[in-house]
Amino acid sequence: MAKEIERKFLVVNNLYETMAESCHHIVQGYVSLRPEGTVRVRIRDNQAFITIKGLTRGAERDEWEYPVPLADALQMLERVTEGAVIDKERFMVPYGGHLWEVDRFSGVYAGMVVAEIELDSADTEFPLPPFIGAEVTGDPSYYNSSLAAGRSSGDISSN
Repeated sequence: MAKEIERKFLVVNNLYETMAESCHHIVQGYVSLRPEGTVRVRIRDNQAFITIKGLTRGAERDEWEYPVPLADALQMLERVTEGAVIDKERFMVPYGGHLWEVDRFSGVYAGMVVAEIELDSADTEFPLPPFIGAEVTGDPSYYNSSLAAGRSSGDISSN
């Protein structure tokens, strides 16, 4: 079992676009939206994964991720996911010795942009890039599973 420790922030401008070293297209859906254990199917470019995440406690939660065949993931997204399928672009932005993941959403959440940083420990210090706004770590309305379930805060005008 792995631990995921991440902090999440709103994005206030589009500087991340020119700072990014790469960009990936992501489509994902949820087989289970239970907060105690979400099960996600994700296609990133042409690779597919199934991910199980435990209950979030602050900036930390349990996480297990496994590759699956792309054809299987496409069928799962079509046949067994609940809620909305999320479509987004992920910009990979190196900054201050860390790698930031900036998600720009399409579809019903078009206009929402959030940035995440994964850390080795919850007390790791890091510099904030110039595109970072308010921190939303721990706010369930910004979890992708909440977005899929339609349980967002409704405030998607972060950029």
